[in-house]
Amino acid sequence: MVAHSAPKFASNEGVLDTLASSVSVWLNGGDEAYGEIILKAKRENIEDVLRILRDDHDYQQLMEIAGADYPDRSERFEVVYMLLSLTKNHRIMVKCSTDENTPVPTVTTLWPNAGWLEREVFDMFGVTFAGNKDLRRILTDYGFEGHPFRKDFPMTGYTELRYSEDEKRVVYEPVELAQDMRTFDFLSPWEGSDYVLPGDEKADGPPQVDKPKVTEKPADTGAGPNAEANAAKGTDAVPPDMIEVEIEEGED
Repeated sequence: MVAHSAPKFASNEGVLDTLASSVSVWLNGGDEAYGEIILKAKRENIEDVLRILRDDHDYQQLMEIAGADYPDRSERFEVVYMLLSLTKNHRIMVKCSTDENTPVPTVTTLWPNAGWLEREVFDMFGVTFAGNKDLRRILTDYGFEGHPFRKDFPMTGYTELRYSEDEKRVVYEPVELAQDMRTFDFLSPWEGSDYVLPGDEKADGPPQVDKPKVTEKPADTGAGPNAEANAAKGTDAVPPDMIEVEIEEGED
């Protein structure tokens, strides 16, 4: 087997302090949460931060760029860069925030695959990237309006583009969302049930019993001298009144 310099398990101990001190002038903060190292970079310096992490701290690969939407914030969007160090077997995340009108500097100058990833964030959230020379939609359809991962994106009311087999051409038409799942249940997945589902019979409260069973005295529990005598004989002992005799057909 070929030995590899990367450890099987990489600890986070000391990593946050080391990285934060290296790029502290361009950071708004840093944190460790759920086993992840997170650096919060200033938007205008995101390229500088990622370049130093790549060149000086061996985070060679940009694995993903993701977006997040927080409508209550003045800068509602977060752009999240996920980096991997092959030689350290370690991952970190770098975040920066922006609004609808302020572009984020592109990092296609550092990783060519950032072009596609930035296009995805632009398509889904509407975040623009200054310096990206091919910032087109990549996941939605031609002529799509809006950005579907925004929290205020409406669920209906837009038009969709599709190829019509009947008309043999591309057509635009209003989006129609099927509502069949409103009557969904696990026993009858495609239409509403006309029977009581298991468990629903308990909705009216506990059942009414005319003569509830009680254990107010030992006889009610089955305890007593006979039970103790049978227990002393062993678990195979059976009371005489519980023995059933099978008579074969034809016997007297």
